[in-house]
Amino acid sequence: MIKQLGKSIRSNISEFLYFVGYLGKLIISSFIFMFRGKASRKILIMQLLFTYVEALPICGVLAVGIGTSVILLGNTFLASIGQAKLTYDLLVLIVMRELGPLLIAFVVTARSATAIATELSTMVVGHEIEAYIATGVDPITHLAAPRFLAVTLSLFFLNIYFSIFGLMLPSIVVQFISTTDIPEYFNSLFKAITVETILISLGKSLIFGMIISGAATLYGFNAGYATTEIPMAGLRAVSKAFVWCIIADVFITVLSYVF
Repeated sequence: MIKQLGKSIRSNISEFLYFVGYLGKLIISSFIFMFRGKASRKILIMQLLFTYVEALPICGVLAVGIGTSVILLGNTFLASIGQAKLTYDLLVLIVMRELGPLLIAFVVTARSATAIATELSTMVVGHEIEAYIATGVDPITHLAAPRFLAVTLSLFFLNIYFSIFGLMLPSIVVQFISTTDIPEYFNSLFKAITVETILISLGKSLIFGMIISGAATLYGFNAGYATTEIPMAGLRAVSKAFVWCIIADVFITVLSYVF
């Protein structure tokens, strides 16, 4: 049992280090794509449309729902113990710093990671990747880099969108459950927002975007030639993206509180 555990740990560490190396290659390929990737810009635009634009409604609903829930919690529980002023700190902490970026990452993973991994694994099964290589085209620069940029940018802007909706729109609910007017609400809200919180939130969104797109393209390319590998590639991409995003979130959160 100990032997199997040690083997599993070594395998996971090796897989993670391979993924980090692949991310480095992907970042370099993304710079090459930005200067010489005119032929693949349609892939970038379509991925932005699917990952960012089409995800706006569900992210908006989630943001308003979570922000409203926090406001209701603050005006009931926190007010009952004389700490109503902490409602805005709690709102910023949950919506902008902690839950917001991670929830958006889960939404993007569920929607886009599966689609990207499935699409690329289908190309592997159909020997299209081999055709790219045979003609001298780097599949990472041509296929993975635009998806990497699109998903990372989408998560970055979706996180901003989520924060705006989750922080601003609950001000309407406040009018019905307390005596706080809108100017007072925003005054208290802006006092609770710090530069550190904004930077951590944006940093998380960028890191989560790189992890999700990296996992999706990596496991899409690593699929075998059997058709049964297509759904398995999607499952592996989603599961790894979830795990690595949670680990990254915990790591960033611990560092932010320690330093």
